Amino acid sequence: MDDLLEGHSERFKALGHPVRLGILRLIVQGRQNGTPVGAIQGVLGIPGSTLSHHLSRLAEADLVKVEREGTTLRYRADFASLQALVDYLWEDCCKAGRTGACCADAGPCGPPGAPGTPPARP
Repeated sequence: MDDLLEGHSERFKALGHPVRLGILRLIVQGRQNGTPVGAIQGVLGIPGSTLSHHLSRLAEADLVKVEREGTTLRYRADFASLQALVDYLWEDCCKAGRTGACCADAGPCGPPGAPGTPPARP
């Protein structure tokens, strides 16, 4: 198995837990300089040790970045990693000759008629 596939698989495994997915959504919606752990815990209401475990798993999967500010830990989404994961899902969608649902309308491959995009279906 290649390293790219292995890395994406680890990211999907990390996102496969509902608490971690919820944590990531909060972090994505958070401040540009990061979301403090206390704010995440306040919203989710889970014990600190449980939250720490889930945050560590997201960081190990390169989905979030952590920065220390004094005694406060702030988490930010790793948008480049998240975008790479989404791009991986769509990369073969509209290759020559494909007519899948992802190629319709203005899907992820761009508007109808864009280079590499099949013509719109009637």
